[in-house]
Parts: sequence; structure tokens; C-alpha cells
Amino acid sequence: MRWSGQELAAEEPSALPGLARLSNLVRTVRTPEFAGITFHEVLAKTALNRVPAASDMPFGWTINPYRGCSHACTYCFARKTHEYLDLDSGRDFDSEIIVKVNVAEVLSRELAKPGWGRHPVALGTNTDPYQRAEGRYGLMPGIIAALAESRTPFSILTKGTLLRRDLPLLAEASAVVPVGIALSIAIFDEGLQQSVEPGTPSTAARLATVTAVRELGLDCEVFLMPILPYLTDSREHLDSALSRVKAAGATSVLYSALHLRSGAKEWFMEWLEQTHPQLVPRYRQLYDSSAYAPKDYRRWLGAKITPLVRKHGLHHGSADPVTGTVRSTALARGRANDASHSLIASALPPAHQPSLF
Repeated sequence: MRWSGQELAAEEPSALPGLARLSNLVRTVRTPEFAGITFHEVLAKTALNRVPAASDMPFGWTINPYRGCSHACTYCFARKTHEYLDLDSGRDFDSEIIVKVNVAEVLSRELAKPGWGRHPVALGTNTDPYQRAEGRYGLMPGIIAALAESRTPFSILTKGTLLRRDLPLLAEASAVVPVGIALSIAIFDEGLQQSVEPGTPSTAARLATVTAVRELGLDCEVFLMPILPYLTDSREHLDSALSRVKAAGATSVLYSALHLRSGAKEWFMEWLEQTHPQLVPRYRQLYDSSAYAPKDYRRWLGAKITPLVRKHGLHHGSADPVTGTVRSTALARGRANDASHSLIASALPPAHQPSLF
């Protein structure tokens, strides 16, 4: 059992509606340690997800060890995906978390197939692989090891400071395969951050994680996104944010304005009505006809932030076509020594899926 020694508050033999499409086994776990959150442990049939050819993403494949996210960011674009499981995109997305407990084992088998072309793989494009439950389930080490062992380039985008647990493994992986690491840090006002992203680590903790990545010699990009109109788009806020990003040692920064897709829009607007009702008419004007802020606003934002990026000596990031984020400087070190006794070897998933119960 992955949560060894834990007393379960409930165990249910049947899946919630919609979950049967994902697995051949579901166990529902509740524990006081994660009050208000239910975990649905599933045996995934596949680990790699192909990105549609029409997408402009700089990677062709993704891995999502979790569905739903306890970070509970009100603006999260992935909320709509929970509706495919007959769950709602609001509170269910925050509290009904699907955990693919065998994802590393399945991934290892998929990567070993003769037809696998070592295509770049991205993690963190849908829900966060380092959300709080990862501290208990520990799925990421096996995923990282399987990708590195197969020489598959990969990138990680996260808000989770649990990334620091795996930094030695990532440093070793980056010596044998391109690795991109990025921290999503959008809001530099503590009260606002805790209100709009209630389940995330603090901004200070995420900046400290950037520093920890850089201290190992790895590149680390900061995604300053989404910038919230009329809340985090002032010159003062952006100037302070970029100053702290620079001080943390970030390699580069990417920014974009908030976009509100169906599934997220309803919940963000509900939050806005409760916390900043005076802004509701302005947001309706911005987002009534599109999920994206109007071009005029985006041009205005770019004209404001570009000089600030230069002022703080930061590079404006661009997605590496191999990893989707920044190519790691650790690649210059060459291959890891004695791979048979490496962290990668010790983190590799077993050849056969063990009994979970």
C-alpha cells in the first residue's frame, strides 16, 4: 500500500460515475491529514497522452499522474477536464483527486516499446504533479527515472515546493537527457495569493525553490502567469515581482494575461464577486466574448512589462522545442557516471506492478 501505516476513514469498492473509463480498479481514500479531500486511486491503462497535432504546444506528449488539484487556483484552465468524469469543475476539481498509482510502471512499459521515438514529454500542463498529495504517493521519482532511463526529454512546470525533494534525481537526469524546470509564480501580494490560490505554497516558498534549483546548476524559468487585470498588472506589482524573481536566480521569465476558459470562468467570477465586486463589470467587459483578454489589453501589458524585464536583467523566456521550457545547463556535464548505482536506477519502477493492497 502506498500510504503505509495509514488508517483509512473510508474504503469504497465502486467507482464514482465516470471513473470507470480511466481504470480497472478504484479505491477511495479519505484521511484526516487531508481534511475535505477524497483520493480515488486508479490503475491507469496508459501514461503518455498525445498532444493534438493542431496544437501549438512545443511538445508532443504529456503525463498527468493526477487529475484534479488541491492547489485550488480559482483561474485554473484545467478545471473543465473534471467534467469528463461527471464531476464539477469547481469544488470537485479541488477536492476529488484522481491518483494514477501505477503511472510510473505503465510509463516504463510504454517507453520501452520499439516504436517510442523519445519525443519530448511535458508534466504540469494540466494539473500539478507536485501538489500536496505527491508527498504521500511519491509518483514523480519513478516517472523521472523512467524518462531519463529511456533518454526521453522532459519538462516540469509546477507551483509545488515538493519539487525540492527530487532535485538530486533531476540533476542526475539532466546529465543524460534535456530537462526543463519552471516554477509558476503569478501573484506577489500575500493576501491576494492566499485568496485566489488557497492550496498553493506561498510565493516566498516557491521563490526559494527557484533558488534551490539554480544552486544545483540547473536552469529554472519563472512563469509569471496569469497576470490578473486590475489586480496584479500595476507597474508597482510587476516591478516588485520581477525584482524578487531576479533575486531568486531565475534563468528567464515568461508572462501572460489571465485567460478564462469555460469551467474556470464561472468559478473565478464567483470568487471575484465575493472579494472584488467592483471589478466584476470590468472583467465582464474583458472576457464576455473571448476566453482571452482583448488584444489592446495584451499590447498595453506587454508595453508595460517588457522594460521592467530589461531593467531587472532578466531574459524573456521562449519555450525550448525539445522540452517545452528551458534547456538545462547541466547537459554540459555529460552522462552520469555508473548508472547502475545511480539515483535513476534506484528510482526506476519495478518491472511488474506489485499488489497495492
